[in-house]
Amino acid sequence: MRLAGIALGLVMLAAAPAQAGTVSAAVAANFTKVAEEIGADFKAATGHDVVFSFGATGALYTQITQAAPFEVFLSADDKRTKTAIEEGFGVEGTEFTYAMGKVVLYSPTIDVTDGAAVLAANAFQHIAIADPKTAPYGAAGMAVLEAFGLTEAVTPKVVTGENITQTLQFVESGSAELGFVALSQVSGKPAAQVWRAPQEDYPAIRQNAVLLKTGAANDAAKAFLDYLRSEPAIAVIKAAGYELE
Repeated sequence: MRLAGIALGLVMLAAAPAQAGTVSAAVAANFTKVAEEIGADFKAATGHDVVFSFGATGALYTQITQAAPFEVFLSADDKRTKTAIEEGFGVEGTEFTYAMGKVVLYSPTIDVTDGAAVLAANAFQHIAIADPKTAPYGAAGMAVLEAFGLTEAVTPKVVTGENITQTLQFVESGSAELGFVALSQVSGKPAAQVWRAPQEDYPAIRQNAVLLKTGAANDAAKAFLDYLRSEPAIAVIKAAGYELE
């Protein structure tokens, strides 16, 4: 019995990672649910923990420039990751696209099957859009309004969310009847509640990741970015409504 117990203990030690670590990750709010799922899978596969901080991409980048202890950055665009490298916060050669986002018009109370017609009718009282200065999905929503020539008419009705998570909360709480959010946030909702904005009406939302210099010596941080490109992670990302290049 004693020998069997020792043998089992040795097997468990062999299966565990030699040095389980912790990763501090700054992640765009639209990717919250997916990141949490991938983080759990990553821990199960490697033993490493991931501590997530979610928010608007621009706000997260500001924190990075102010010495926030993040080790990896999952942006909602490809602008900030490039800027991070240019300004000395990101590690050159580690940037890659982990997802291609889609912006949608969402409403739990209005039939938005023909979202263009709903926007043109302008019969709603409030529309929620994430701050376009800091949130790429907010910028995409404003681009859609511009494409339809509705910026001037609709802007007075905009309720601005700090990030895409708060924007969705505004819609679901009734503070706004509808809003522009990420497809991944409302996947599984009835078709009449979700209208996919035409891709040609807003810039491609290329979501990039980069290793930050604060995490350059952390093997767990590098392992997390590697895992983000693995087949299991890609399957989760695609299932959430994102595309990959």
